[in-house]
Amino acid sequence: MALLPILSFPDPRLRTIAKPVEKVTDDIRQLAEDMFETMYDAPGIGLAATQVDQHIQLIVMDLSEDKNQPMVFINPKITPLTEETQQYEEGCLSVPQVYDKVERPSRVRIEYLNLKGETVDVEADGLLAVCIQHEMDHLNGKLFVDYLSPLKRKRARDKVEKVVRQREKVAVKR
Repeated sequence: MALLPILSFPDPRLRTIAKPVEKVTDDIRQLAEDMFETMYDAPGIGLAATQVDQHIQLIVMDLSEDKNQPMVFINPKITPLTEETQQYEEGCLSVPQVYDKVERPSRVRIEYLNLKGETVDVEADGLLAVCIQHEMDHLNGKLFVDYLSPLKRKRARDKVEKVVRQREKVAVKR
């Protein structure tokens, strides 16, 4: 297993549209494992392959308190099941230390492949619905800050650049 570097906003690679996974292979399973290690270390609850500069339709997620319920979504497709929306305060490993409210459909259907290459179809609401939509946005080259006003987006960019500079200073001192 390996920790992968996470791209930070406004890196243009975060805008890349992810390609479907053609076949679930050992390489895909290894990437998922590395993504889990990276996500847990960050720490976060979801990570899209795009965020680690792998532009394929792969998402890892673990919404449990104990970090013992890993979920993998390959080639996910989302269908809203209601007109009703919910507002949720979101954050992102690619937009560190920035949080804001985003409105999304409250119930969705998720169709995807698991690590065995089997098709899975589930309905989701609450945090799972929010998180899968957030991560799906990454696969489509979109970030949660894109839902914010231009002023808030600029503030987010400035804050991320400051956080990245601070992290680089700490890394140099080590």
